[in-house]
Amino acid sequence: MAKAATKTTTKKAPAKKAAAAKSAAPRAAAKAAKAPARGAAKKPAKASAEKASPILTLRNIAERLSETHEMPKRQANEMLTQVVELIARSLKKGEKIRLTGLGILQVRKRAARTGRNPQTGEPIKIKASKKIAFRPAKELKEAI
Repeated sequence: MAKAATKTTTKKAPAKKAAAAKSAAPRAAAKAAKAPARGAAKKPAKASAEKASPILTLRNIAERLSETHEMPKRQANEMLTQVVELIARSLKKGEKIRLTGLGILQVRKRAARTGRNPQTGEPIKIKASKKIAFRPAKELKEAI
């Protein structure tokens, strides 16, 4: 008898799920009807924001290069990735990188110094560090 009781309870559980799904269906449809109205209002805001300050990524540059030079996108992407790696390795060695028409990239050393915690005003020791500096070329400055 215990087996029969468990079988009947298992049969009732799916019926409860089906009933719950039926009652949830109108709510889901109502949410779906409201969702495009909310999403539609947000899309123009995003589009105007993207037009205001577009971001050019390495992938976008690779696509443009592949179209200009009639090469596969994958090959252009690999070449750009290797250029970035080469620049990173050179900077790590401490070399200056001069890109004609763009500018100069170099590593600058920052000495250790004493700073202040803005919340408490307490003096803090700041360690020496390195930073990457970019000095734009004259042509780039004039173009902008």
